[in-house]
Amino acid sequence: MHIYKVGGAVRDRLLGRPVSDIDWLVVGATVEEMHAKGFRPVGADFPVFLHPKTGEEYALARTERKSGRGYGGFTFHASPDVTLEEDLIRRDLTINAMAEDEQGNVLDPYKGQADLEKRLLRHVSPAFAEDPLRVLRVARFAARYAPLGFKVADQTLELMRHISASGELQALTAERSWKEIERALLEDEPQVFIQVLRDCGALKELMPELEQASTSLAALTQAARHHQPLHVRWACLLHGLDQASIKALNQRFKAPRECQELSTLVGEFGGQGRRAFELEPETLLELLQKFDVYRRPQRFEDFINACEMEALGNEVHAYPQADYLRGAASAARAVDVKPLVEAGLKGQELGEALKHKRLEALAVYKAS
Repeated sequence: MHIYKVGGAVRDRLLGRPVSDIDWLVVGATVEEMHAKGFRPVGADFPVFLHPKTGEEYALARTERKSGRGYGGFTFHASPDVTLEEDLIRRDLTINAMAEDEQGNVLDPYKGQADLEKRLLRHVSPAFAEDPLRVLRVARFAARYAPLGFKVADQTLELMRHISASGELQALTAERSWKEIERALLEDEPQVFIQVLRDCGALKELMPELEQASTSLAALTQAARHHQPLHVRWACLLHGLDQASIKALNQRFKAPRECQELSTLVGEFGGQGRRAFELEPETLLELLQKFDVYRRPQRFEDFINACEMEALGNEVHAYPQADYLRGAASAARAVDVKPLVEAGLKGQELGEALKHKRLEALAVYKAS
C-alpha cells in the first residue's frame, strides 16, 4: 500500500499558494484492507474512505470508462492492480495530475510541472473530452490562475469546442453547473471564466443570453476588484439583460434566492439607480418601498453597489448617486411613526399619513 497527496494540494504547493484541502490517493490496497485499518467508507459511486483520526478523504486508485451521457456517465474500477499513472491519467489537467509521496517527492508522469512553468492549462489525455463538466472546470481554473498568467492550451480549447458542439453540456445538472459558476464568480478575475466559455462555444450552449453582453463583463470585473459578494457579482453579470432573460438564467441554474432577488431588482430598477438625482420624491419613495429599506436595508445597499460597479465598468470614475441614494434611504427611515400612532391614526389612514411624512422628508432631502 502506498499513499500519495494528489491534485490541487501538490499544484498549489508548487505554485507557492496556500493549500487548504488535501486529496489522498491510496495505491495497492483493497477495500478490506482499508476497513481493517479503521477507515470508514463514504459514498456509493467509488471507494472513498475517511481517515479514522483526521477525517480526511482517502480514495482508492481507480480507472474509469465512459458509459453514458454527462459528467456522471462513467463506470469506475478500483483494485490493488491500478497504478498511480493509470489513476492520474484520468484527471483533467496536467497540473492536477501530479502526486507527492510520503518523502515529499513529486511524481509527475504527464509533465504537470513543465506546464506550471509555461503557465499552461493542458488536458492530460483525449479522455478529457468524455466529461462535459470539465469545460466549466477549465474555464474556472483559467479565472483562478489568470493573475499568474495562465492560459488554456490551444489543443485543450479545441477539445472544449468539440464538447460544446456535441450537445453533452445539456446533460449537466443545474446543481453541478451552478457549483462551478459560483466558484468561478468568486475568483479574482471571474470575467475570464465567461470569456473562456465564449471562446470555446460553451457560453451560447449554457448561457446564450450572455453571448453578446460585453458590458456585463466590465461590471463583473469591477465587482471582483471591489470584493463584492456572490449575489452582487451575479447581478452585475446579468445587469444588461431584459427581465425574461434574467428569469431564464436564474431558473436554468437554480441560482440561490439572494442571487435571483438582487439580479431581478437590478434588472428592473438599475436605470433609476443611474438617474437617481433626477427622481422625484414620489418615484424615489416607490423605489425605497420596493426594496423594503425599513426592514431589509442591506438589500438596497447591495443594489447601490451593483449600480456602482456597472458605472465603474462603463469607465465612469465616480458614482455620486451611491451616497445620494443612501441619504434618501436614511431620510425615509428617519420618519418616526410613533407620533402618528399617538395621534390615533391606524390602518390605511396611518399608512397614508406615514407615506406623506416620508414624501415630505424626501422633498426636503432632495432640495438640500
